Amino acid sequence: MTFQNKTVFITGASRGIGKAIALRLAKEGANIVIAAKSTEENPKLGGTIYSAAEEIEAIGGRALAVQTDIRFEEQIQSAVEKAVEKFGGIDIVINNASAIQLTGTEQTEAKRFDLMQSINVRGTFLVVKNCAPYLKKGINAHILTLSPPVNLDPKWLGPHVAYTITKYSMSMMAMGWAKEFKKDKVASNALWPRTTIDTAAVRNLLGGEALAKMSRTVDVLADAAYYILSKPSEECTGNTFIDEEVFAKEGITDLSKYSVVPGGQLYQDLFV
Repeated sequence: MTFQNKTVFITGASRGIGKAIALRLAKEGANIVIAAKSTEENPKLGGTIYSAAEEIEAIGGRALAVQTDIRFEEQIQSAVEKAVEKFGGIDIVINNASAIQLTGTEQTEAKRFDLMQSINVRGTFLVVKNCAPYLKKGINAHILTLSPPVNLDPKWLGPHVAYTITKYSMSMMAMGWAKEFKKDKVASNALWPRTTIDTAAVRNLLGGEALAKMSRTVDVLADAAYYILSKPSEECTGNTFIDEEVFAKEGITDLSKYSVVPGGQLYQDLFV
């Protein structure tokens, strides 16, 4: 399936995994809508919607940067309207925006609980709700949500229940949309990494430079997303993929090129 002139709406695409997926699909000819909050660079995080758009255009892609906080439905609606006005429709939605805090119940403030619920769950839901009418008209339409397989082993719930339930909610929505939109030929899948990924979250919140060196680059998820989104929407839907499984189905078992430290030890990600 070609991505030529298809429009991809990506949340949180100003940096990290979202930007990597944007660049990968732009190389294949897709129009990219960068729906994210950052308009001024945070030194700890890096990247804005404008710098991401510049990178996409530098490789010959077409980009639309729209400041969007998915906690507010009116901002989602505005971004969708601008995307359709510029590119004529929406064929793919990638739910990448997410908030994380790995704290126990007593250590999780109400405002952080609410933030994760409002971005990860409510925001993701409202993005799909507002894009759905265009996806139904799209060509080989897909929804791809960055969330893990639902694993009710208490070891994933106990340490950070507030975060875990939001990521599982994202995956349950992904599975629900596969069923709901099957008749409309809109695919819905989730994708999650086997290992930690070298992102700002890993460097600033989870394990610093040491964990980053035990991680894979964002390109591993960008390529996995490419393979999923290339599949016919009627056939590839309702899955909660781990990136390594996606590559294995393509006959690719050597993922060494994605290691931050070639040949180094890799750290297994949460929920896997």
